[in-house]
Amino acid sequence: MTIKMIASDMDGTFLTANDMYSQRRFERILDNLKTRDIRFIAASGRQVKNLQDLFSPTTSKGYEIDYVGSNGAMVATHQEQLYSVHLSPEQLHKVIDWNARNPESAENIIIMTGDNATYVSNHATGPVAKMVFQFYPNVKQVEKLMAVDDHILEITFVWPNNEVQQHVSELREIFGDELHATGSGFGSVDVLGKGVDKAAGLQVLQDYYNVLDSEVMTFGDNDNDLEMLKKYDYGYVMPNADNFMLEAIQKKALNTNVNDGVLQTIETYLGI
Repeated sequence: MTIKMIASDMDGTFLTANDMYSQRRFERILDNLKTRDIRFIAASGRQVKNLQDLFSPTTSKGYEIDYVGSNGAMVATHQEQLYSVHLSPEQLHKVIDWNARNPESAENIIIMTGDNATYVSNHATGPVAKMVFQFYPNVKQVEKLMAVDDHILEITFVWPNNEVQQHVSELREIFGDELHATGSGFGSVDVLGKGVDKAAGLQVLQDYYNVLDSEVMTFGDNDNDLEMLKKYDYGYVMPNADNFMLEAIQKKALNTNVNDGVLQTIETYLGI
């Protein structure tokens, strides 16, 4: 096989813990990828700005990384933004109204990812608020989410329980094809525009760099990775993923995220 693009999810996949990765080992791989004209893509539920900050210790040395952020709602090369899909005001109102009328949503937190900032209710406190400030750049706490003046890429619901798949199923049943709901770990569910997912985001980069589906390798561990793991022949699920992911995807990375499974699998492919 000839690979021209490698895309990896971040949390639970590429990152070991606490936003850490094996920088020296990764940069050695990037040196090898460059000689073979292979692009590396960070594909995450996180915003592009967060990903850029995460990899700044590496990119500041001249290494090039491209980005599929907000679960595919925004795509950027190392130089420029290529693509973004926003929720309409009507869609926002419909989702937030559904949440307000859902008795199971009494204790959840709503996060809205916009072009200019991330917005969360000023009622968010404790561990949830800490999580928001860790994973999202430029967080603003507001009284009324519908009064926010920004273009919104996605809405994230964070529930105090881990019944993510149940909430995803409910949202998909209610909104059908109008919106795309997906679980992204940490008890959260993301709601995006129609047809928005990581595979669609990667397609934007494939078109930009003229890369075929057969030339793409992907890594992931959660529901929001399923589309990009199923689409490509070389889609690898992490051994540390939940059972429903391990059953859905045949190929397994060579190790868990905390043991640099993505890097180990890439090294094996490269023969280094």
